[in-house]
Amino acid sequence: MWLRSILILTCLFIATPTFAYGADLHVLGTIMVIDANHVEIKTTKGQSVNVRLNKQTRYRDESNPKGANSPAVGDRVVIAATKGEKKGANLLVATEVHFSSTKRVPVLAQPAPAQ
Repeated sequence: MWLRSILILTCLFIATPTFAYGADLHVLGTIMVIDANHVEIKTTKGQSVNVRLNKQTRYRDESNPKGANSPAVGDRVVIAATKGEKKGANLLVATEVHFSSTKRVPVLAQPAPAQ
């Protein structure tokens, strides 16, 4: 009897964390357009995805975790989003934006090859 109870409780505790990850959708790509209300992402497959931003959206700079940077055009992002509440619209609302600032390296003029 005790063995059954322990087995059932163990199965319940192992299965519980799995349900917590099922609600979010993830969008991976590069920022093409960003403003206060939305961000447009070009995915790795070449598709364009619009994601709404709101006051509850959290931003995390992966290249500088302690900094207070915000994402910009050209940054790589992974966005955790949920489906929006609007009827008839395929709307995504961002809950978390993980981004990595791209450091632009200036292109220096290369010397002409010697003959």
